[in-house]
Amino acid sequence: MRAAEQALIEYEIALETFRVEVENFSRLHHQKLGPMYARLDELDARIAEATAARTGDPEDVRKAEEARARVMPMPGVEELFHGWMDDEGLYPEAAAMLTDQSVRPPQRVRPGEEARKLYRELARKAHPDLAQEEGERQRREEFITRVNAAYARGDEALLRELSEEWAAGPVPEEQRLTRSEELYARLEWLAQRKELLTVLAKELEESAIGGMLRLAPDDPDTLLDEIAEQLLAQVAEREAELERLTA
Repeated sequence: MRAAEQALIEYEIALETFRVEVENFSRLHHQKLGPMYARLDELDARIAEATAARTGDPEDVRKAEEARARVMPMPGVEELFHGWMDDEGLYPEAAAMLTDQSVRPPQRVRPGEEARKLYRELARKAHPDLAQEEGERQRREEFITRVNAAYARGDEALLRELSEEWAAGPVPEEQRLTRSEELYARLEWLAQRKELLTVLAKELEESAIGGMLRLAPDDPDTLLDEIAEQLLAQVAEREAELERLTA
């Protein structure tokens, strides 16, 4: 049972670190590359409009209208709140802005090595799956929530403070399980938890952002710069084509 608990905790740590990378990559991708995508859409619309003006072909006119429609689509609710909230509520940055606190968005896809080390140590020590009583589980869940938020921002200083806080806090008494029925029930719960996490991991890996991260697993932050260079090249090509059509 101990081995199963530790294996599950290590799996959850790996899943959480990947989830943070996916979320940070998605938000940084939108912040850094969103304007480039918008510029490409605008250039495509202008090129289509210039082509339609030259040819007068109804098909070219239709394509120009479709291209222009893509530039200024009617935003949905999710788009209006993109970067502000998810299913669990406001992002920390959004909450900070609304409460006049300092805004601390993620600066990179993958938090620094020291932050990752501190996070893993805290997760292994304070993981809720190690609790045997509901009160202790709740205390651990609340603490790990704070740890996850600090890690997502790569806040090494706060992670150190949390490490000291946990070390100074009450240490739960170890409860030795002696009844085989309790052991089997515990192992069954661990197996069910692993199945659930496996589903979540698959969803992350198969998402669009997860697929992009797999292209550069060792240095995901550099991937943003590489994509930006490709988009800049496409922008230059579109601008040259537009200049040729309107000359």
